[in-house]
Amino acid sequence: MKGNRSWVPGAVEMDWIESLAPPLSEALAAIEAAAAPDNIPIVDRDSGRVLVALAAGRRRIVEVGTAYGYSTLWLALGQPPDGSIVTIDPDTTRTDRARAWWRQAGIADERIRVVSARALEAFAAREPALEGPFDLAFIDALKPEYSAYLEALVPRLAPGALVVADNVLWSGRVANPSVDDDNTLALRAFDAVVLADPRFSATILPVGDGLLVAGFRG
Repeated sequence: MKGNRSWVPGAVEMDWIESLAPPLSEALAAIEAAAAPDNIPIVDRDSGRVLVALAAGRRRIVEVGTAYGYSTLWLALGQPPDGSIVTIDPDTTRTDRARAWWRQAGIADERIRVVSARALEAFAAREPALEGPFDLAFIDALKPEYSAYLEALVPRLAPGALVVADNVLWSGRVANPSVDDDNTLALRAFDAVVLADPRFSATILPVGDGLLVAGFRG
């Protein structure tokens, strides 16, 4: 066990890890290049590599929040070839562009289903594509709705499923008690509730903007 908390991985370690990683695909690089000037939030590349690993063997995935489909593509690349993803986002101008990048990466259209609606409304309407059971759920949408997404997802999870949520450290704001905007308060409460929830075995990975990973006990 590392006893010296004064050392944390820095730029040197991150660059070394990146040097060992497989080259970024053209489609992922294209999304990164488009997202920044368009002010479209996407997961950190390091978080994407975690999603690839977590998606291994997970055949049915649901994603709350698609945007340009960057995290969707990481998940699809990690899945078995017969895997499927249902991703939810009301903005078709974004998801149409995402579809083009998925095709560029060689992901067949039938593997990724887009539900073009607000997530909580789609869950409440019992959208058939969202009925599950899913063996991985990824949450990266409206921060004040994270807890509601989770409760909507729980009856749709298979035993042993993983729930992963992005932005749970919120660039350090969540751990700073002096910060009390709505997004930060919602994420702080979400983190505390999930880590104490007996339905899950959960932790937070200090990767990217913070990834919460929770295994569903069923």
